[in-house]
Amino acid sequence: MRESHPHVLIVDDHPKVLRVIQLGLKVRGYTVNTLLSGEEALESIKSEPPDIVILDVRMPGMDGFELLRRLREFSRVPIIAYSATPEYAERALSAGASAFLPKPFEMNALENLVRDLTNSRTD
Repeated sequence: MRESHPHVLIVDDHPKVLRVIQLGLKVRGYTVNTLLSGEEALESIKSEPPDIVILDVRMPGMDGFELLRRLREFSRVPIIAYSATPEYAERALSAGASAFLPKPFEMNALENLVRDLTNSRTD
């Protein structure tokens, strides 16, 4: 049985971006964790899978594209990828993202995607 408030994991190397998204989702009732790197996210998702991942594709070290590829080897968790470079949409979707949002995005648009992707997993 699904929790009433899905567990969201946000992965971005910019703490201020993490905080804005985290606060925006928390006030809407979501349980939110944040991580600053793809490496941390990979280990975290292996040990405690969230209901959905929100992922910046441009990060140092393991970027979002590599994280997507590695996650798809063992997990079907929905992943919303985002970037200020809209041209990355096709690449992110090909690597396994469930959806792509170009930055800047509206919190309502992000929440709608989170709700749609987490609700679709209940069947």
